Amino acid sequence: MKKNYRLLDLIRRNRTPLENHLIDGLVDGRVSRRDFIRHGSLLGLSLPLLGGITTAAGLGVMTSHVRAQGAPGATIRVAMTVPTAAIDPVTIADGGGFLMLQQVGEYLCLDGPDLVLRPMLAESWKPNDTGTIWTFKLRKGVKFHSGGEMKADDVVASIDRLADPANSSNALSVFTGILQKGATKKLDDYTVEFHLDGPNGNFPYMLSSDNYNAIILPESYSGNYENSFDGTGPFRLERYTAKIGASFVRNENYWGEKALPDRTEFTFFTDEQSQILSLQGGQVDLVNVVSALGGIGLLNDPSFNIISLKSSAHQQLHMRCDEGPLKDARVRRAIALCLDRDKLVAGLMKGRALAGNDSPFAPAYPSTDASVPQRKRDIAQAKQLMEAAGADKGFKVTLTTERYIEIPEYAQLIQNWVKEIGIELELNILDQGSYYGDAVFGKSNWLDSVMGITDYSHRGVPNVFVAAPLKSDGTWNAAHFKNPSYDALATSYVAALDLDAQKAAAGKIQNLLLEETPVIFGYFYDTLVPTAKGVMGVQPTPMAQLYLDKASKS
Repeated sequence: MKKNYRLLDLIRRNRTPLENHLIDGLVDGRVSRRDFIRHGSLLGLSLPLLGGITTAAGLGVMTSHVRAQGAPGATIRVAMTVPTAAIDPVTIADGGGFLMLQQVGEYLCLDGPDLVLRPMLAESWKPNDTGTIWTFKLRKGVKFHSGGEMKADDVVASIDRLADPANSSNALSVFTGILQKGATKKLDDYTVEFHLDGPNGNFPYMLSSDNYNAIILPESYSGNYENSFDGTGPFRLERYTAKIGASFVRNENYWGEKALPDRTEFTFFTDEQSQILSLQGGQVDLVNVVSALGGIGLLNDPSFNIISLKSSAHQQLHMRCDEGPLKDARVRRAIALCLDRDKLVAGLMKGRALAGNDSPFAPAYPSTDASVPQRKRDIAQAKQLMEAAGADKGFKVTLTTERYIEIPEYAQLIQNWVKEIGIELELNILDQGSYYGDAVFGKSNWLDSVMGITDYSHRGVPNVFVAAPLKSDGTWNAAHFKNPSYDALATSYVAALDLDAQKAAAGKIQNLLLEETPVIFGYFYDTLVPTAKGVMGVQPTPMAQLYLDKASKS
């Protein structure tokens, strides 16, 4: 298709310099169509406008993500992991818990499988010139299940609740250093401003489904969420029984299109194999998420469909940078060079992953600098590094981790690989509760271990991964990595509004982390959702959330 410069000029007249720079990148080929749509949605450009720009730039019509609708009235049955704690929007931190939250609650915007932000409770958003203030326009006519219209006061109260350190919110991992309590301002009943601690080019993702705690609740919410399950979503609670399961029914007062299913039923399981057996036995219609290793019996079985989504989910191998033999970066690099990432992807993950390069910048991110060379297995170089560090005689160290999906098998592979450079690795594999403990320094095997492997869920942008486990003051800095140069680069990445500036900062971070290697990012794995044949319209996210309002059964 030819470029329509006349239409492009008309579109440019009402755009900001930042938006026009992004359009320039699309037109001259510096920015791909996919990255343009994703970054444009982040800046608050509507999907119809983004589609119009790509068409005018000669790149064709934007494809629709609308699914064909099936018959209404079904009951959709789901197998899932049992929530490990009480369902509380402020503190919930586990996959089973935030899946329950998301069945009834909604976010200001939705991060889709393509990493494109779509309006949800907010209709639009935009930054100021520096990215220090973001303004969100709210949708009108949205009702809570408990009655009453959702307005700006509810948004202010919900986000302040999460940003308040006194509440020990799990969302502090997102908001610390970004948004303080009291910095969310009501302009009118349907307009909210967020005044940030500093420039932040990816901030809308902090208010999206990426930040799974950030469902919007009534201003009056005071706790005991399991008694109400209040929200604005297309389903409302029918029954919740801790450790057993939950069911939801269609919300007839929903602001959008009414859900197709009459009911959804969730059965809780303590292990993955029991979930898979329930699907194979016909007791459920889908499993919320399976691992490539645990679900291998389903992946090539024609009796089931597999929904597969690329993601930034990964298992971080942290190494203490402040004590013992791992204090030397050469030893940490040597360990990283022992990993055979091709075998990790093809063998352990059955091809359902992409190799990691020891930084949080997954291949899925538009801001990742793809020119940074991929680290490969190199035992000869690893031995040279060990000798240079005075560790050529080897040493013993304990790797502590959790019994979760393929992590124990991953730990065993690492144990075997590092033997080649003289490291004797003792494995301490714990249940998840024992591993995470209180999730604070001094009271957590995760945060206090010399070496550990920790599961990290998908995020649509790398901000949380860049900050929480790697900055000197990071709330999840299990590696105890303190590097002022890194901190400055992370701050510059977070502040960048422009995609070119983000890539430039990302490349510097990627190279610094290859040198320091406080954390090994071995692979980024796909989100896999198996369903029975005849089940249609299931909409998972890479975060392992599950939208069932368009689901049906033939």
